[in-house]
Amino acid sequence: MSELLHDFIFRAARQFPASEALVHGARKLNYVQLAQAVDGAARSLLGAGVQRAARVAVYLEKRIENVAACFGAAAAGAVFVPVNPLLKAAQVAYILGDCSVSILLTSCERLRLLAPVLADCPSVHTVFVVGDGEPIDIPGIAVRAWEGAQAATLPAHVVIDTDMAAILYTSGSTGNPKGVVLSHRNMVAGAVSVAGYLGMTARDRILAVLPLSFDYGFSQLTTAFHVGACVVLINHLFARDIVKAVADEAITGLAAVPPLWIQLSQLPWPPACTLRYLTNSGGAMPRATVDALRAALPNASLFLMYGLTEAFRSTYLPPSELDRRPDSMGRAIPNAEVLVVRPDGTVCDANEAGELVHRGALVALGYWNDPAKTAERFRPAPGQHPALPLPEIAVWSGDTVRRDEEGFLYFVGRGDDMIKVSGYRISPTEIEEAIHAAQLVAEVAAFGVAHPVLGQAIVVLAVARDSQEVSIAALLKECQRRLPAYMVPAHIEIRSEAFPRNPNGKIDRKLLRQTCSTLFESPTP
Repeated sequence: MSELLHDFIFRAARQFPASEALVHGARKLNYVQLAQAVDGAARSLLGAGVQRAARVAVYLEKRIENVAACFGAAAAGAVFVPVNPLLKAAQVAYILGDCSVSILLTSCERLRLLAPVLADCPSVHTVFVVGDGEPIDIPGIAVRAWEGAQAATLPAHVVIDTDMAAILYTSGSTGNPKGVVLSHRNMVAGAVSVAGYLGMTARDRILAVLPLSFDYGFSQLTTAFHVGACVVLINHLFARDIVKAVADEAITGLAAVPPLWIQLSQLPWPPACTLRYLTNSGGAMPRATVDALRAALPNASLFLMYGLTEAFRSTYLPPSELDRRPDSMGRAIPNAEVLVVRPDGTVCDANEAGELVHRGALVALGYWNDPAKTAERFRPAPGQHPALPLPEIAVWSGDTVRRDEEGFLYFVGRGDDMIKVSGYRISPTEIEEAIHAAQLVAEVAAFGVAHPVLGQAIVVLAVARDSQEVSIAALLKECQRRLPAYMVPAHIEIRSEAFPRNPNGKIDRKLLRQTCSTLFESPTP
């Protein structure tokens, strides 16, 4: 019988009952206690009337209640939607409305921020609040304390491995984020595959640094729980907090994105560091950073990986190949096939650039309530036998890669205008819409340019309205008010002349990007 996502925790509670499972500050749960927390969360949601496949959103920083609620929603037969805690109220409201969330788990402080926009989310009927603070009344919504919530005696809704387990929101190229729908099978297969090639065991202790709304961040939970390892949750302010946590908690596994690795590579590490492995995804790690980490942490194996939310993880480079091919994305992870294809779907020759296509058990169920975008990205896999009446669906990434003679892949470029800052995929349209909403400029164009630490930095060019002065400070203030910190532009420039156009009359973003391509280059000594 196939496992479901929450089965990881209940199986580990039988196999490793007294083993530490989840740590947040002074709070430490063993696997029996974590299983009880997940079961209690499931029964609280059932007691609140959660229906089969109903969406349960979690808008919290990393804490034990966050983890229990996500796995509890899955155990109840519902679908969990982890929301990035950095998002502003309007962005959270969009997600709640887009996937018709029925139950929300948050804190009193965050609920006060959401109160003005919850009227735009008619599907939300219950809000659970955690932690200290006085809950506020929201018209038409039952606001309840999470601790001591009434538990149902009703059985959980029946689900199977192909049913929905989660919806993870990722930025879309046309503005609003897209909800990637993941099944239990997707998430279980991903955890089994990644835990396998990382060689994870019940003795590992994983530091969860990344947001749980990020597929790479949530996988720190799933891979650890699959093998009965321990996860230590941290909401860090500075990179040095991570180094301290690694030492204090005897951490053996650490995952991060390139900008964070750059910071960590520049810090002193204790000589007796317990780290066994490091993983990178969300962008290419600079060679200098690779070398610095390997020198500082000689006993830790470094895994360079590539993934996309629509298929969780696609490739990894074994540490033994780092010296031979440090620029490679590696090869397909276990139980996945990665193809490099031409526009007509035929497979490219060695060293011929083509689109990366991922097939296998990790391919998601599509984008929530968006058949048009789903049809663009989720298409029949190339090379299928013509006698098969139903096509297998693969993820066509839009990324251009090449494969060498030995089968190792190398990233060439993106096929869209998405900006990638510190591992976050950001839509330029979402930034432009936030600035347009302030009604201070006539035209605006946002794009990413190379940055030595962030991977890319956001640049905004704006055209002032006729006879109207607008300051950069005013635009920056509007961005800070409307956007989370990682979306705030690193550079804003106001121009008096209209933007150049291409033959189709659209803004020539390529030309504008070229004029700003050297903004963040380090000065030549």
